[in-house]
Amino acid sequence: MTQDFIIIGGGIAGISAAARLSHLGSVLLLEAEENLAHHASGRSAALFEPRYGLAPVVALSFASEDHHRHAEGGVLSPRGMMIVARKDQRDGFEKDANTMDLQEISISEARNLVPILNPESVAYAAHADQAWDIDTDLLLQNFAREARAKGARIVTSARVIGVTRTAAGWSVQTPDNTYETRILVNAAGAWVDAIAALAGVEPLGFTPLRRSMARLPAPGGLDVSRWPMILGQGESWYAKPDAGALIVSPAEEHPTTPHDAWADDMVLAEGLARYEEMVTEPVTRMLANWAGLRTFAPDRSLVIGPDPKVPSFVWLAGQGGYGFQTAPAASQLVADLIASRPTGFDSATLHALSPARLR
Repeated sequence: MTQDFIIIGGGIAGISAAARLSHLGSVLLLEAEENLAHHASGRSAALFEPRYGLAPVVALSFASEDHHRHAEGGVLSPRGMMIVARKDQRDGFEKDANTMDLQEISISEARNLVPILNPESVAYAAHADQAWDIDTDLLLQNFAREARAKGARIVTSARVIGVTRTAAGWSVQTPDNTYETRILVNAAGAWVDAIAALAGVEPLGFTPLRRSMARLPAPGGLDVSRWPMILGQGESWYAKPDAGALIVSPAEEHPTTPHDAWADDMVLAEGLARYEEMVTEPVTRMLANWAGLRTFAPDRSLVIGPDPKVPSFVWLAGQGGYGFQTAPAASQLVADLIASRPTGFDSATLHALSPARLR
């Protein structure tokens, strides 16, 4: 049986696309791993801050806000965001605060929010409430449930090993089966260029960037549940409460190849040292550490839409660190483009997201 759509990739991009496209026709989603959201989606910082990113990313984020707040009861909960900086970082601090629309606050006010901030090293702080945690598991489940309710099939442990053009569209091979489709949606995360090459479509030059994270016990045994997400100036590190613990990341962006990423011990140690410089509680142990791949197009905007040379090959790629934040609007956009419907985005934004810009 020929599917209307085959989606390669079971992260948030692929699952949300399956939900949207299931209203247009038959959908088969193929995920290489045993579980959905195994790679980047399963290792996300899970924050919704719609002002964060380049203009096309911001447009997608704001267009996603209503879905995040209201669909299926919503998936957002209050978090807030704070930037802290040393005395010698004033210029960078002001730029960061202006970019993210944060208000400068006193060190005393900052310590009321995060008691472990070190007044001897933190010279400047800015804060705003306009950031929310995303319940990523719930968002994934909601989209998967919607897709399945409309008849979509989701197949895990189905690594794609071959993609061939046919008269009717595409033939997609896994170790166990061969599937046929009219339209192929490439939502394979760090592997999107590899899938394109497999299909004989010109890759667009995506780069996976590794980011390491450590889970620490709550500093000083404090209740961290209401602390904001904290960023070092220039995003040189960040810390975010998570299930009673604190996730700390060096916020590195190290180019790598598509793989099941793991934390770099030296990079993690350097990032933890930058975090420790700004707080009064030392890092004495880690509960766990891991890494994820944030995959970007050369211009760091998402790539959404049919390939200009092979229109039956559709890109949904380059989410970088914005996958969950932009998923509702990005998935709706790819469905609207396939269906030739109005999108609600202006022509400049559509061009900035189109794969044609990279050809």
